[in-house]
Amino acid sequence: MSLTGGIVLFAVIWFMVFFVVLPQRLKTQGDVQQIVPGTPASAPSELRLKRKVVITSAIAVVLWSIIATIILSGMISIHDLDWFNRVKD
Repeated sequence: MSLTGGIVLFAVIWFMVFFVVLPQRLKTQGDVQQIVPGTPASAPSELRLKRKVVITSAIAVVLWSIIATIILSGMISIHDLDWFNRVKD
């Protein structure tokens, strides 16, 4: 895996984890009965985005290190995933 491949892998993992973490423990304005005029009741009352970014980064680093180790060790290669014999040596 090249440096660029590692960065792309980390970015993909980070965004996937972010979209999973983002709605966790979300309290909407409708839930707390404090709806700001001009916003929908489903808008978040307290987003706590910094905390969610930190949690996402921690989880992404752990997942990236596990996946990068598997790729670099050779336990799983592209040939293991080539079920239709399309990859040529």
